[in-house]
Amino acid sequence: MCVYISIQYKDSTTFKIKTSYNRMKRANLFTKVNSQLRTCPLIPVNKALKPCFLLSVLITFLLILSDGVEAAAGTNKVTNIGAIIDGNSRSGKEEKTAMEIAVQNFNNISRNHKLSLHFKHPKGDPLQAAYAAEELIKEKKVEVIIGMDKWEEAALVANIGNQSQVPILSFAAPARTPISTSLRWPFLIRMASDGSEQMRCIAALVHSYNWKRVVVIYEDDVLGSESGNLALLTEALQEVGSEIEYRLVLPPFSFLTDPKDVVQDELMKLQNQTEARVFIVLQSSLPMLTCIFGEAKKAGLVGNDTVWIVANSITSFLDSVDNPVFSSMEGTLGIKTYYSSNSSYKRFEALFQKIFRSEYLNENDFQPGIQALRAYDSIGIITQAIEKLGSNIRSPKMFLNSVLESDFTGLSGRIRFKDGMLSDAPTLRIVNVDGKKCKELDFWLPNCGFSDTLYVEQGKGRCRNSDGGKTTGGLSGPVIWPGDLNGRDPKGWAMPTEAKPLRIIVPQRTSFDKFVTFRSGEKRPVGFCVDLFDEVVRRLNYSIPHVFVHFDGQYGDMIEGVYNKTYDAAIGDITILAERTEYVEFTQPYAESGLSMIVPFETEDTTWIFVKPFNLEMWMVSCAIFIYTMLIIWFLEHQTNPEFRGPRKYQFGTAFWFTFSSLFFAQREKLYSNFTRVVVVAWLCVVFILTSSYTASLTSMLTVQRMKPNFSEFEKLKKDKLNVGCDDDSFVQQYLQDVLGFDHDKIKVFNRENNYTTEFERNSIAAAFLELPYERLFLNQHCKSYSGSKATYRFGGLGFAFQKGSPFAADFSREILCLSEDGNITFFEEKWFAPSPECSTSATNNNVESLSLRSFKGIYIVSAAISTICFLLFLIRLFRNSRPHQEADGGHLTPGGKSGSSSGDRITKYFYNGEKTRVPRRASTFAQALDKDEWGSTKWEYVSNSDNLENN
Repeated sequence: MCVYISIQYKDSTTFKIKTSYNRMKRANLFTKVNSQLRTCPLIPVNKALKPCFLLSVLITFLLILSDGVEAAAGTNKVTNIGAIIDGNSRSGKEEKTAMEIAVQNFNNISRNHKLSLHFKHPKGDPLQAAYAAEELIKEKKVEVIIGMDKWEEAALVANIGNQSQVPILSFAAPARTPISTSLRWPFLIRMASDGSEQMRCIAALVHSYNWKRVVVIYEDDVLGSESGNLALLTEALQEVGSEIEYRLVLPPFSFLTDPKDVVQDELMKLQNQTEARVFIVLQSSLPMLTCIFGEAKKAGLVGNDTVWIVANSITSFLDSVDNPVFSSMEGTLGIKTYYSSNSSYKRFEALFQKIFRSEYLNENDFQPGIQALRAYDSIGIITQAIEKLGSNIRSPKMFLNSVLESDFTGLSGRIRFKDGMLSDAPTLRIVNVDGKKCKELDFWLPNCGFSDTLYVEQGKGRCRNSDGGKTTGGLSGPVIWPGDLNGRDPKGWAMPTEAKPLRIIVPQRTSFDKFVTFRSGEKRPVGFCVDLFDEVVRRLNYSIPHVFVHFDGQYGDMIEGVYNKTYDAAIGDITILAERTEYVEFTQPYAESGLSMIVPFETEDTTWIFVKPFNLEMWMVSCAIFIYTMLIIWFLEHQTNPEFRGPRKYQFGTAFWFTFSSLFFAQREKLYSNFTRVVVVAWLCVVFILTSSYTASLTSMLTVQRMKPNFSEFEKLKKDKLNVGCDDDSFVQQYLQDVLGFDHDKIKVFNRENNYTTEFERNSIAAAFLELPYERLFLNQHCKSYSGSKATYRFGGLGFAFQKGSPFAADFSREILCLSEDGNITFFEEKWFAPSPECSTSATNNNVESLSLRSFKGIYIVSAAISTICFLLFLIRLFRNSRPHQEADGGHLTPGGKSGSSSGDRITKYFYNGEKTRVPRRASTFAQALDKDEWGSTKWEYVSNSDNLENN
């Protein structure tokens, strides 16, 4: 809109000054002055100048300079911009103010191009938005349309833009971007990102505190626009192991005649149908948000161990809500798009607050939100495109391409496009409602996760949850939670109270009552499981009021009762199975589990048990070292020791008797050679070790009952069609049929521990299949009569069961691990599973294995080496002492011309075993050599005839 102001002077010359619509005030002021000048009388020029004429010239000159307009009329280019916003909403008011500021800034500095804004307010109706777009294009001749906070509006307006080839800049984007969006709406530019990054942030926040179940609340609209974000949140939660347990969908606030009653009824249904207390509000108008939190606080849903998280669309206007709403939202966490507070922002903020305060007096807060910043940047995108194109602005496609090529940093962040939408995922900020303000906590950085600073890439901060939120840890800053938690994090679960305690189901009867049982006349159960449960509860940093409910049924029915929320938990000797984990949440197992086979002892034939302490290899090597030692002793002693002389049989018999009797340390023969004594010492060491080991091994074999149970024998049981037994209230019976292949009619079930011994004594069953904890308990009482095999088939162990998503399961698991690590759990095991007196000192291993050569190889090597060394030393001395006698006999030659005796002949004769005879005291040559024994041996009077050499 333009206004022309004319000033007439005496010479009838008229100056026309063109000013924009935004300069109306100054134009009106100038018109008023001009009207006053018209009342002045016309005076000829050649006369003295009058003050009114000089004043009119001065005002005209100042207006020309201030507007930057040429005196020549009609030379400015005006670009009409259409804006479709909700002028009644807070975001619409902020967008309108921000766009006007941006347009004014551009018009102030541009001399030949002006912008003109045309607003339309469809009041949230997408059809009205489409009609407004047609009107702007046809009547106002707009060349670009901006706005549309809802995707439904943007989609319909984009269709109008395609038909008229008018670029559309939308402030909204779909939660899920369809693949064909750019092809379907080529003139649509989305100044927003999809909701995937925000949903990942919420899911990571849920997982960081180990919340497994959440409740989603949102205010629906006619078109169901939140379905896309709901699907994204569902997928993001599944990736981190959580899920949406309940969806609370509220109708639009404007459709409700009594919104408080509707919200109250829905919250009552929520309390009765779910135990989850993590509430995520995806979408809500401000009136509905006020109603939700007000009624939730009355219902006790905003308090201890509850969590409230609001999405970006709600957090963006939290600063503008009044104090009553803030008081009911104490401790709420919000997701907020981050923007930098640089110098440009501060200048904009000051101007925005001034204008917004003057135009909207009924608003409580005058801070610009992310909507205002995006609206301001949208005008910046248009002005940059205008500067690039110059006079080619009339070409829609060129203008569109110029907009899509934008790349700059605006107030809302980095502005660049890819496939018709912002290419950079937004940086988010976690805020916490604290009193009357929102306290900023951690950042959420794309491809990084939570961070305490914005500059992780420069090493100035730490990045957590870089795996997409799959690790726990919580936020770095202190968080204000609803209620009073004494410094701990909320459980996000309906915590038990004295009025509504935790209902815990306990089996009334078990085969082994040491685990859990109800004694006659007592309502509280006793047993190992109950003591362990009480100890875990005592160690927790919060109280759990609870009551025990006895249950007379199968374990599978107990799991079903927890699954359908009839009971809150189940404790007892419950086996963790993969099938059961689909219905309940198990704790860390407190005992390992596996399938074991119990069989009675069998008396083993002991006829040849005396040879079993050593295996065959050991016997063979022992005999070999015995013979070798015997030969060494004979060789060293038979020449000089009279007890080793005589006929050959006598010599070997004496050597064998001496060596054998040394096994029992009963040898009586005297030894004359020090070499022999060394050999015998080494041999006696071997004998001592062998006899001790043999005695110990044989004793074990004779005192421990012998049997050979083997789990593989169940194949023989099946083949022979023998009966087996198991518990009647466990899964083992089905397991024996489905996995091990036993016939149904060959499986007998029992419900008491004593039934097994009775059936074994009657020979009704050949074996019993028990889980490993039961097997140990059974053998602790019947170790003298039964034995168990090694558990080959493993299960998950024994644990407690809680409802799916319950935080108690994780807390109990942590405490059970602590009890196991510090050894305190053994106290309960010793209390309840102590063996009977006859089994307390019983050997735990019934299979005593034979001793092998590997255990005695060292001592055998040492003994053989000593014997060999002594033998070699004796030979060396023999050779050395025989050499002088050989030289002395060198002159006595035989008739053949040879010496009467040689060294080889003498050695050969040494090994000859002839009859022992008495000889004169004069010794032979070998006897003389022996007399010179360096070791100081006694001179022998008995020498062999083979050593007497004739001198003739």
